[in-house]
Amino acid sequence: MKRIAVLTSGGDAPGMNPAIRAVVRRAIFNGLEVIGIEHGYQGLLDGDFIPLGVSSVGDVIQRGGTFLHTARSEEFKTPEGQRKGLMNLHKSDVDGLVVIGGDGSFKGALALSKLGMPTIGVPGTIDNDVAGTEATIGFDTAVNTVIEAVDKIRDTAYSHDRTTIIEVMGRSAGLIALWSGLAAGAESILVPERKDDLQQVVIHLKDEKRREKRHIIIIVAEGVCSGAEVRNFIMAETGIDPRVTVLGYIQRGGAPTAADRVLGCRMGALAVDLLAAGKSGYMIGQQAGVIKGIPFEEALLNRHELPTDLYNLALSLAI
Repeated sequence: MKRIAVLTSGGDAPGMNPAIRAVVRRAIFNGLEVIGIEHGYQGLLDGDFIPLGVSSVGDVIQRGGTFLHTARSEEFKTPEGQRKGLMNLHKSDVDGLVVIGGDGSFKGALALSKLGMPTIGVPGTIDNDVAGTEATIGFDTAVNTVIEAVDKIRDTAYSHDRTTIIEVMGRSAGLIALWSGLAAGAESILVPERKDDLQQVVIHLKDEKRREKRHIIIIVAEGVCSGAEVRNFIMAETGIDPRVTVLGYIQRGGAPTAADRVLGCRMGALAVDLLAAGKSGYMIGQQAGVIKGIPFEEALLNRHELPTDLYNLALSLAI
């Protein structure tokens, strides 16, 4: 193996730049050349290839997002698109590929691996919803961003004796809502995995008011419903008019935390090591604190489960 390529795909996540940096510098340290593919799989189809050297990844470890950019590609989901991507890699004499992204990105990586291109995946998504790993790059930063926002909103909620609803990201996974809600002391946490009844939120809210609690924080993952829908339900049931804050893309941006920088470095470096050892079709995961290679099929066929112990802990502390 003489030359490898790296791309980022799907939603951006803080810590992707440290992972790219680790891929590039570990590869160069081992005598390999590196090609960066801009704009994800669409860039692979369009030939958006750039050479990457040691200086190319200088001063990126502290930056959020991905300097290689990312994009969706419907064309690459087709067999014809995948063969075209493979052809472009061969044209550039690429011997192996590192894909940084979520489970959707890994489906494309697995397809390339089956077509004969040695491919390794690095999990980068703020949702932390990839099976086979305890942590994905970007999750820790996103949770800390939410906590910082909730802490500031709580100051105002306390000052005005208000009920406040905070909508966070998470269409099918509620880990951002759960972790931030537990860490910020939210009174109610709504996650898509539990399909919580809004009536239970109202019952809890009424209990809190009877105990003369003057401010309430409710965190809802977008996959349950919108913050506005929670507000309308509460108003109809209680007459209380909560304020709604939608955090949106603020959760994806910002400098990665130390945890995400270190995770990106460890995962990116191991991805290169596996390619150099002739491995393909693996995702880098963290299990019991150990960074290791996990077959793509294990990550894609299984479902990342919401930790029941954390959910029950949050319920017991939100009384």
